[in-house]
Amino acid sequence: MSQENLVLYRKYRPKTFKEMVGQEHIIRTLINAISSDRVAHAYLLAGPRGTGKTTIARLLAKAMNCQEDPVANYEPCNKCVSCQGINEAKSLDLIEIDAASNRGIDEMRELRDKIRFAPTSSKYKVYIIDEVHMLTKEAFNALLKTLEEPPAHAMFVLATTEIHRVPATILSRCQRFDFKKLTLSQIVGRLKELAQKEKVKVDEEALELIGLNADGSMRDGESLLSQIITLEDKTVTLGEVQDILGATAPVVIEDFSKFLAKRDVPGALKFINKLTQDGYDPHQFTKSLVGYLRKILILKIDASLAKVVASEMTEEQIKSALNLATQFELSELLKMTKLFIRAQNEIKTSLIPQLPLELAVVETDTKSQP
Repeated sequence: MSQENLVLYRKYRPKTFKEMVGQEHIIRTLINAISSDRVAHAYLLAGPRGTGKTTIARLLAKAMNCQEDPVANYEPCNKCVSCQGINEAKSLDLIEIDAASNRGIDEMRELRDKIRFAPTSSKYKVYIIDEVHMLTKEAFNALLKTLEEPPAHAMFVLATTEIHRVPATILSRCQRFDFKKLTLSQIVGRLKELAQKEKVKVDEEALELIGLNADGSMRDGESLLSQIITLEDKTVTLGEVQDILGATAPVVIEDFSKFLAKRDVPGALKFINKLTQDGYDPHQFTKSLVGYLRKILILKIDASLAKVVASEMTEEQIKSALNLATQFELSELLKMTKLFIRAQNEIKTSLIPQLPLELAVVETDTKSQP
């Protein structure tokens, strides 16, 4: 497959630590370990999907096997035979194993037998085991034996999205790094950069909507942008992104929430019906609304908790949510959130999709009798 036809997250996969977005605490620790020659024989990378675990594992393999003199910050040079081999997925000394499809004891025994052989052309033979939590109990036991007595030329990088399923015996033999979800601003910044490289103009609000739907995963954000770019439209608008993703823009949710804050039930009902006429999905809208009310509720409890929702909102959106939080009583927010959660569940089976949403709006009126 040519480079032009690759999806964005593969086409623009970071080739140096410097190109990585987020996970600065992990990158700094690894670079310090490389520069001081204190690299562990086994690492465990844990965290949500699409946050850079496999990418950092490959960068570590490149940095450890780079044949050039150390460059700034011990970054891989991407020019030597070893670096190019890993970049092109041709290196015989980087072995990537998908534990989801190679989860049995036979695969781990085969690994244990082959690991004794020296690297073909590199200093280290690096094994990356993705979704390591999928291994069977017997396979874990076989892997444990290898981790206890690894050859000096071997290095393991285990990656998982479900750390609680990895046995304590494995955890105790690895250096563990916990990956964090990417913030909305980090994802939007990266998407903007990729759009420029692809010579496609994407409206800021459209990028924010893509970022929100990525839910902290850079890979998901890049995949969504890649999907949208296939429209071959050199200018991507918020409306186009909404149509493709079936998602509701943050500004729409914010505008609706203002009706709730003003206790304007007629205005809120008109707003809902206008959205329905415009083709919005009531279930998706209510789902987004519940998420927004959750953020307002958190900010209402304590404004200093803004850091809890910072990864999901821009600074401007946080300011707006803080302002809205002052216009509600805590009891109102609790009641509204419960009502719209109920509406979200009832929409799925309602003959009139927007009716549960409308009923919830009417019930939010504190003057209404139960």
